[in-house]
Amino acid sequence: MTDANFAIAITISEAAIPDRIYLDHAATTPIRPEALAAMQEGFRIWANPSSPHAEGRKAKQALEDARDRVKQALGWDGEVIFTSGASEALWIALNRAKVDRRIVSAVEHDAVFRAAPEAEILSDNVELDSTCIVALQHVNSETGVINPVNDKAKAIRSSGGVTLSDCAQSAGKLGLPDADMLVVSAHKFGGPIGIGALLVRDFALLEPMGGHERGYRQGTENMPAALGMAAALEAGAWSTTPAIRERFADRLGNAVQSFGEQVDYIFALSHPTISAQALLIRLDAMGFAVSAGSACSSGTLKKSRVLDAFGVDDDTASRTIRVSIGWNTTPDELERFADAWVSLT
Repeated sequence: MTDANFAIAITISEAAIPDRIYLDHAATTPIRPEALAAMQEGFRIWANPSSPHAEGRKAKQALEDARDRVKQALGWDGEVIFTSGASEALWIALNRAKVDRRIVSAVEHDAVFRAAPEAEILSDNVELDSTCIVALQHVNSETGVINPVNDKAKAIRSSGGVTLSDCAQSAGKLGLPDADMLVVSAHKFGGPIGIGALLVRDFALLEPMGGHERGYRQGTENMPAALGMAAALEAGAWSTTPAIRERFADRLGNAVQSFGEQVDYIFALSHPTISAQALLIRLDAMGFAVSAGSACSSGTLKKSRVLDAFGVDDDTASRTIRVSIGWNTTPDELERFADAWVSLT
């Protein structure tokens, strides 16, 4: 089949399936109606929050209200720097922290490696000291593994170092870990795309760069999106119950790759015979949106760096996809996917 014919076949397939099922929420999840309504209100009162006139002051008040609501919803008593998303927050943390060394775990998101391309890889042999910042992802975006950030943060703190935790896949769903800086992303929990935050225990950890957000970020603040982010956090995480998600995992059985303590909303699934690329095509044609690894790397043919770090052999990794559940996933959708998965031969 030519590329053109394949594209036509996929288009026909999509047109024939009006009720598609979206199970790629770890990449991005649909905006919650509460967040959309909050953004619409933000657009109605929009002005530059840094402007001194009455309109600007009103926008600034709304922005600071959103900041306080985000802190309260996350149970965070430190500072909040609004950013354009997790990638920018990671860049600020890794490049503006008052440290000389950058250390990252081998299973971090690609955005961490782009922000700190010469970072040391965390291992038992890497010395921790007062000159380092250590990046530890809270929930892995490809496997759903919960990393023991709190335990590792104790060792880092005792050495005088700084702990940075990427909480893009856990914020709004799990309690925050005890880190010095944390990264959150609104579009992972039902907020808008284009807004995130760097949570900082103390601004003294960072070198300011001028501009906005207390001088720690450049660019005009996105007040409507900040309102949407706050509203999404306040709306909560799930429509499905833990019992329903547990039943889903049970139905998938041995297909679920297990690596220890994991969340019940991100699954790495391995098929015994079908390649990941073929699985994506067949499931898409059946009406299911899933992915192979993180959205930043799922379009490549390379083995997942994360699966490699978790010790998954090449053959199994080549047959592994990711299924992730979101705030609007229904029990019926999970049952239908489980039925479809069992039918794949």
